[in-house]
Amino acid sequence: MRHAFLLLALLFGSAQAAEQVRLTNGEWPPYLGETLPHHGVASRIVVEAFALQGIDVQWEFHPWARSLKMAEQGQRDGSAVWLANPEREQRFHISEPVVESGYYLFHRKADAFDWNTIEDLRDLRIADTRGYDYGEAFQRAEAAGELKVTRLNGDEQGLRQLLAGRIDLFPVDKVVGFDLLYQKFSAAERQRLSFHRTPLRSDSLHLLLSRQVAGNAELMQRFNHGLRQLRESGKLSQYLLEIQQPLSLNH
Repeated sequence: MRHAFLLLALLFGSAQAAEQVRLTNGEWPPYLGETLPHHGVASRIVVEAFALQGIDVQWEFHPWARSLKMAEQGQRDGSAVWLANPEREQRFHISEPVVESGYYLFHRKADAFDWNTIEDLRDLRIADTRGYDYGEAFQRAEAAGELKVTRLNGDEQGLRQLLAGRIDLFPVDKVVGFDLLYQKFSAAERQRLSFHRTPLRSDSLHLLLSRQVAGNAELMQRFNHGLRQLRESGKLSQYLLEIQQPLSLNH
């Protein structure tokens, strides 16, 4: 009888002491968002990859700069999801790709538009969103004053200025752009816009785990293993397909 009680105590204790990871997050529908189903598709992928390793995720939603700083300083275990770059590699363990992001140049359908290089954009009025990285060539040309760029506070504002004729081009992640157009704009407004098939930039987004937190190197290995399991199961592709809006911006 005593052995039975000991066994139950051990089992109960194990259930109570489930592993947890504390991660910061932000607002970028449909990938990430506090009120979205599963907190967005990227959050869902992170949660399920960790779950396959027996780890629960505790999310905290903050402005992006704060989310990154809290993770960098080790106040939280990490943050989702971000571009990889050499500076971040010094401060974080960086996961295998969680989702792919492609920024495309949206324009009014009535205005003929084609481009191959950044030089082709020089005479056009462009807006972009503060804090976003649109690629080295674009950022360098903007900093040098070679492009006519206005920085705005958000993607919705950029799409509305495009519709109003105040700008000629607005770069936005295609999935984010379509989600905004279907959530915030009318069908008539959507039909007035199109996007060029050549991406301005195309990158993968990653989970970051702070190098300031002990054990995060091993934790990242476990996450990557769970992520590969999720990808091989077909669920990762399924979740990404579920958020795709009908691409009805005719070309």
